[in-house]
Amino acid sequence: MEYQNPQPAAVPGAELPAVAPVGTGRTVISEVAVAKVAGIAARSVPGVYSLGSGPSRALGAIRDAVGGSDHAAGVRVEVGETQVAVDIDLVALYGTPLHPLADQIRAAVYAAVEELVGLQVIEVNIEINDVYVPGPAKPAVSGETRPAREAIQ
Repeated sequence: MEYQNPQPAAVPGAELPAVAPVGTGRTVISEVAVAKVAGIAARSVPGVYSLGSGPSRALGAIRDAVGGSDHAAGVRVEVGETQVAVDIDLVALYGTPLHPLADQIRAAVYAAVEELVGLQVIEVNIEINDVYVPGPAKPAVSGETRPAREAIQ
């Protein structure tokens, strides 16, 4: 008895390959795209108050006030063909241990850039420029008014 391998039934559109062949084009990922991914990852770490130095934070505050945001503020990257180096300037929240904060940011940036961008991160340099100290809590506004001054005679 001769064995015959049954052929699958023809399906419209099935003649297209399931996966595009490798090497059919090139992909360019800009420094801006990589910096945004790194900036979002860094901001997600608890203890990061903001990214950037004083002037860039001031510009960011203006940008936020008009409804925009710059996820790459405070982040500089150097992108090669397969590798990337990241520099981050930030302000930490008071009470956060700074060395562990830097380690957590580094881990978050490595993971995000390597997973989402597909480039090997060779270094993440972190500069903590300042520590944000929140002001005293404002007392709740009540219906009371200030006492009236006595008339001077």
